[in-house]
Amino acid sequence: MRETPRPQETAGDSGSGLPQHRPGRAFAHTTGASGSGTPHRSDGRSSQTPRGARQPDQAGRLGTTPPVPRPPAFFTALFGPGGLLPIMLCAALFALVTQQVATGGPLRSLDERVGRALFGRGPEPLTELLADLGSLPVALPVLAAALAYTLWRDGARGRYEALAAVLAMAAVPALVVPLKALIARPGPLTDATGYYPSGHTATAMVAYGGAALLLLAYPRLGWTAPAAGVLTLATGVGLVLRGYHWPLDVLGSWLLGAVILLVSSRCTRRSSARTATGCNGPS
Repeated sequence: MRETPRPQETAGDSGSGLPQHRPGRAFAHTTGASGSGTPHRSDGRSSQTPRGARQPDQAGRLGTTPPVPRPPAFFTALFGPGGLLPIMLCAALFALVTQQVATGGPLRSLDERVGRALFGRGPEPLTELLADLGSLPVALPVLAAALAYTLWRDGARGRYEALAAVLAMAAVPALVVPLKALIARPGPLTDATGYYPSGHTATAMVAYGGAALLLLAYPRLGWTAPAAGVLTLATGVGLVLRGYHWPLDVLGSWLLGAVILLVSSRCTRRSSARTATGCNGPS
């Protein structure tokens, strides 16, 4: 019988060899044009989501494209650090208390009954000492020490924080003195007027609170914030127990001091942010 001859095989067609790539076929793992051996698309086009093109997220890790969306600007302005909502809330409460004191509303009647029940309570030397915490000779040196420490540690970088603390302290007499004259509230144990709001309470809150805001930038001095709160609270308690002020005089000053400190803190953050952007931005 005549056998049909088989086609001749070349040396490269042996059964143990690798199959030859046919032209026009796409292989997912053929070597690149540069011979680097890395996989690439058969048509030579780059991937639509290359690994190197991913944008880092806020924490510096590889994220996805597009970046994670941020909260709306109005939400950050109201509820974010240094937002407007706490300022507006404290200002509204201060306006309410002031209106009640000025017009003799129900809160003023309750305030005077509570004040009369509290006057004279506690050891007199202790309450006198607590009331003196809001005096200028006691409170201002604390703020001055915090200012000096900040400027010594940070130099020019701390000038915005130091300036904000000084302006906040200067705002206390600028706001308290006209309000005292305008409302002209009589004192608890005297017929003299000008007791609302309490100047000692506002001085203590802004001086001690401003010092704490300056020192919070240093991790080891985080205890200054609760210390400032205790000193401010102690000042108000001493003033009421000694009969120097009605309770609403103190409460109104706490609210006014909170507005001053919050505005000062917000302005400091904005100034620091602009400075950082100017220093780190393109030249």
